[in-house]
Amino acid sequence: MEIKKILWPTDFSDNANAALPYVLSLTQKYGAEIYLLYVAEDMADYGSWYGELTPSHVEKLHEWEIPHAKKKLEQVCRKDLAGCPMFHKLVLVGDPAREILKTIEKEGPDVVVMATHGRKGRFELGSVTERVVRNSPVPVWTVRPFQRKKA
Repeated sequence: MEIKKILWPTDFSDNANAALPYVLSLTQKYGAEIYLLYVAEDMADYGSWYGELTPSHVEKLHEWEIPHAKKKLEQVCRKDLAGCPMFHKLVLVGDPAREILKTIEKEGPDVVVMATHGRKGRFELGSVTERVVRNSPVPVWTVRPFQRKKA
């Protein structure tokens, strides 16, 4: 199997960063391009939980989150991916699993490398990861975040 494109979805959590060594290893071995993806959740979906979110509230949240995410992606690329031959930074808005699956269709990666769960993960397999694994047309390599030993 040859790997030319890797999709690495991240939410910038320590859990999601557990996938980084695997992304780097595959990139170094195959000289693959990395598609680094962050999905800003569409906050309009949370209106029923938190009260009425007007379109202007949602817009203000995204006006803050999207530039912040782009800056974080730039930091990851500069700090962690500096030795990689080529990387692409993507910031999208919507349902994370759905946007990851759309990106798979659009960009055509050979493999997706992602943590079993991100910042909200409390279970062995997070809901986003589960939906991607179940519906992806390409292999999904899941990485379990490092378990800290209790003192």
